[in-house]
Amino acid sequence: MILTNMNLGPVLPELFLLVAGLAILMLDLVLEENQRGLLHWFSVATLAGCAALTLQPSAEPVFLFNNMFVGDALSGVLKFAACAVTAVSLCYSRSYIAARGMFRVEFYALALFAVLGMLVMISANHFMVLYLGLELMSLSIYAMVALQRDSTKSTEAALKYFVLGALASGMLLFGMSMLYGATGSLNIGVVAQKIASGGANPVLNSIGVVFVVAGLAFKLGAVPFHMWVPDVYEGSPTAVTLFIGSAPKLAAFAFVIRMLAVGLAGLSADWQQMLIILAVLSMGLGNLTAIAQTNIKRMLAYSAISHMGFMLLGIIGANANGFASSMFYIIAYVIMTAGTFGIIMLLAGEQGEADDFDTFRGLNQRSPWKAFVMLLLMASMAGIPGTVGFLAKLSVIQAVVDIGQIWLAVVSVLFSLIGAFYYLRVIKLMYFDEPVANIALPGASESRALLSLNGIAILALGILPQSLMNVCVEAIRHSLHLA
Repeated sequence: MILTNMNLGPVLPELFLLVAGLAILMLDLVLEENQRGLLHWFSVATLAGCAALTLQPSAEPVFLFNNMFVGDALSGVLKFAACAVTAVSLCYSRSYIAARGMFRVEFYALALFAVLGMLVMISANHFMVLYLGLELMSLSIYAMVALQRDSTKSTEAALKYFVLGALASGMLLFGMSMLYGATGSLNIGVVAQKIASGGANPVLNSIGVVFVVAGLAFKLGAVPFHMWVPDVYEGSPTAVTLFIGSAPKLAAFAFVIRMLAVGLAGLSADWQQMLIILAVLSMGLGNLTAIAQTNIKRMLAYSAISHMGFMLLGIIGANANGFASSMFYIIAYVIMTAGTFGIIMLLAGEQGEADDFDTFRGLNQRSPWKAFVMLLLMASMAGIPGTVGFLAKLSVIQAVVDIGQIWLAVVSVLFSLIGAFYYLRVIKLMYFDEPVANIALPGASESRALLSLNGIAILALGILPQSLMNVCVEAIRHSLHLA
């Protein structure tokens, strides 16, 4: 393979993570049963080291491996966020998986290899590299969902996820093959040039865009490709649900940016219309269906569908501010998701799940601090002023207003108001209902400090969002060369 640039700095996080993933498998062979805790700390330290390696200043994008891999500001920010949120997820999950017999090397190795796939996706500048990263991430997550082999719900969820995921991958590959037929290249930059110059077959382009957007919509969990989300969220162990609902969203956002904002920028008029339909359907069905749920994990699954609809609003803007607002939104959503599922795992105790609304009844009387942090998280997800969720929604709505789609902004505000109902219901249960008998509250946990930081982040970014927003804007402008 020809190297365009001999600076291998941009690929160091991937190399480090690959070696560490193999090392943890070897480490497990020599550890005694009472030393299994080392697997956790080794994995967290690996992710911390990987995050540190992403902090490499680079004014301009650096292309490697014959322009198939790119290191730029966008990839640096998203890789850091993916590693950081995965480390937080593992810390939240430690007590939960230990109590359920899942504290095994497979959980940590699969998580590390899934993150490796995400990092490859984030830096991909070639269709095949994108697909390679996507499949490495997806196959690892399928196995994580099925890790509780004695659980019928987990096995069923994994099977559904695998079958539908294979179908989506097929659509994505077909779309890529159409674009290759239209442009004669698999390199994202070359594809963009061919489309911009009018040298691509318009019919094949149109077919390719339709199938690519369908494949991306599945990975995001957008309607009508959302069928897997509620079943997988509910059927998976909560530790795995947290992982699925956080870091992979960052990689999926990078996939959308690389494919649509870069590769298919010349066809923005086509994919904008498709994304408008996906966004409206996702916000509508997600918020309306979440109201009827009695299981909080299914409620959060439909909530995730609606949030992906909101995130698409910024992409619809098809400009630097729109892309930056979507990036801000997805990072904010990941922070909120991590904290929410962290609390659900803390309330789950030694056995069972805390996915019933009864678990949250009277939570303020049993643990005022957990109730307050959950209050912040639910308020942020609802988009209440003073939290990062409000500013995230405001920024993406502003993006569609800037391109003259006033009706779409109005629709999104209305669906946001509808969605506030089921978030406020959780707050009502915690503060105004009496506790249900025989529901014990777990004792102290090492993840309490992280939970506190999570709550502080929601408020801090809600009051002072400019630093994160500036990072997103600069990353988009430097990486995509947009004014």
